[in-house]
Amino acid sequence: MRYKLLQEGDIQVCVIRHPRTFLSKILTSKFLRRWEPHHLTLADNSVASATPTGYMENSISYSAIEDVQLLSWENAPKYCLQLTIPGGTVLLQAANSYLRDQWFHSLQWKKKIYKYKKVLSNPSRWEVVLKEIRTLVDMALTSPLQDDSIHQAPLEIVSKLLSENNNLTTQDHESIIVAIAPLLENNHPPPDLCEFFCKHCRERPRSMVVIEVFTPVVQRILKHNMDFGKCPRLRLFTQEYILSLNELNAGMEVVKKFIHSMHGPTGQCPHPRVLPNLVAVCLAAIYSCYEEFINSRDNSPSLKEIRNGCQQQCDRKPNLPLRLLHTSPDLVSQEATLTESRLKPVIVTSNEIHVEVERNNTANQKMTAGVGNDSEPNLIDCLMVSPTCSTMSIELSAQADRILGCYVEILKMLSDYDDWRPALASLLQPIPFPKEALAHEKFTKELKYVIQRFAEDPRQEVHSCLLSVRAGKDGWFQLYSPGGVACDDDGELFASMVHILMGSCYKTKKFLLSLAENKLGPCMLLALRGNQTMVEILCLMLEYNIIDNNDTQLQIISTLESTDVGKRMYEQLCERQRELKELQRKGGPTRLTLPSKSTDADLARLLSSGSFGNLENLSLAFTNVTSACAEHLIKLPSLKQLNLWSTQFGDAGLRLLSEHLTMLQVLNLCETPVTDAGLLALSSMKSLCSLNMNSTKLSADTYEDLKAKLPNLKEVDVRYTEAW
Repeated sequence: MRYKLLQEGDIQVCVIRHPRTFLSKILTSKFLRRWEPHHLTLADNSVASATPTGYMENSISYSAIEDVQLLSWENAPKYCLQLTIPGGTVLLQAANSYLRDQWFHSLQWKKKIYKYKKVLSNPSRWEVVLKEIRTLVDMALTSPLQDDSIHQAPLEIVSKLLSENNNLTTQDHESIIVAIAPLLENNHPPPDLCEFFCKHCRERPRSMVVIEVFTPVVQRILKHNMDFGKCPRLRLFTQEYILSLNELNAGMEVVKKFIHSMHGPTGQCPHPRVLPNLVAVCLAAIYSCYEEFINSRDNSPSLKEIRNGCQQQCDRKPNLPLRLLHTSPDLVSQEATLTESRLKPVIVTSNEIHVEVERNNTANQKMTAGVGNDSEPNLIDCLMVSPTCSTMSIELSAQADRILGCYVEILKMLSDYDDWRPALASLLQPIPFPKEALAHEKFTKELKYVIQRFAEDPRQEVHSCLLSVRAGKDGWFQLYSPGGVACDDDGELFASMVHILMGSCYKTKKFLLSLAENKLGPCMLLALRGNQTMVEILCLMLEYNIIDNNDTQLQIISTLESTDVGKRMYEQLCERQRELKELQRKGGPTRLTLPSKSTDADLARLLSSGSFGNLENLSLAFTNVTSACAEHLIKLPSLKQLNLWSTQFGDAGLRLLSEHLTMLQVLNLCETPVTDAGLLALSSMKSLCSLNMNSTKLSADTYEDLKAKLPNLKEVDVRYTEAW
């Protein structure tokens, strides 16, 4: 039978001084006030019945208890324990046999724990100490008590023993680790013991103890730990353990097998805490590689101060590059040498960090726009302004370089698992790395593989994490785009990111505007080299009238006509524009209803047959149209009422409508497969007066959000939805 360890105030007991009868009834709170220093209160012979409170007055420590036995003589009171102490015997009576046994095992446990604490606090011979540790572990494993302290107490005793004795040999270390290994199977090691394990991993990475004993301990930490912030030494121990695996002959192959063992053989990892814990370990390890550089920047300016400093210096000396952060005298040379040094990389060591910024027109515009703005500037703007300004490099020590390589490789491994990729992308979206790492060419080059995996994933929850986590902050998309501090190719990754984002981004027009404002040059260069994605981007910019400047439009047209694929797509664009002008020409009906069972192709054929510039009311109810027809609907300039009742029109089409048909007043989505993902996009259609969402997958939260953001909405049908 299993028993719970006695806690304060759980029970009441009767105390008997043998061979007399009952003396007084006492509460357990006096029996076990605390486990430290654990005194048992006993009644005095002469005054027990006369005490004002009824409690015993004299206390006896657990170490004074010579023996604890179950009462067994004939005609003895029921459910009693016999405690042998100096000068007499004390009987404790419980209410039933279970409580009596619980007290018995609890008292025995505490008595033995005090014994082992005393023995192991003054070790003389280590062979005796090791034998006592094994006995202590066996006692904890065989105890019928169920409590966390049963296994933690021996670990804490051993931890204290190791922290107070630094002269142990390696063999002693390994013997102690093997002895306490059974307790570590279901318990986290205490902080001091983690420190001892870390030391062993650093000094003996090839020891079999690392593989045989530490592996299940680390696996348990990664599967069950909830917060490394509360127990940082667990994270440090995990970090050192992985580094010790990397020191084995097979190196990263052993690490890869360990990561695979944590994921499991199936396509879905059964332990949700493994990935966040592994990422936390990787981020901490990567940060430690640059910690020497970060700590050397005592009182160095923040990102905002760097930006403000750039503005002030640029206003005073517009032709000179700016050097920031602990500028050393040898770098502040005469103006004649500054222009030459602009093209030379700055080697950053632990004693000095230099950020060299070279101004151009784009940078000047950005800086001027930021005057008077107290918000934190973009991280990438502080590291880089122009493509020719890759002037910052960092040299790591051999040890830091080894750590960096190991943990970046682990991030690559994590990105290869399909089920882990969405969570990994979300964890890395805020760019949780120090700016020293982002300025380190080796780091960004190695991390490029992870970003490429995000860009190749068709799931929106993955590749959308390439964008910034919030407005005003840069993301991986900006970091690895041409001109970004991490871009080391001719724009292949940038084109891949644009392609996947354009395929799922419902705010296509807004995304194109952002590209036109910030990345038009790289887009045109890649289109000039025949990149089909960029050719499509330039055609869309012309089709949606993103570019206002006539000279820029002509330059885009010239770029398109310079390649075969561009010329063909531009001709198709011109043909669509001619059809669009004919479609939007004033005239034609104001109301139109398609027959049931009509398809997207039927709608396209009908709209291409004449002018529909006056069409205000279009009914596609009970047809077979899908989201694909949205490309034709957005070309109707006068459309105010749209009926999509019982069609297959979904979220993708709804997103496109919300971006272009901002003047739509009446929309019927009854019995369509739209969900919250598409319905939320309707918040930009401020002219909506009537909205039917009957029998859709509308949630209550989305309904409340739409009501708050659509001020003109008067008629709403939400029957047979969650919001009803």
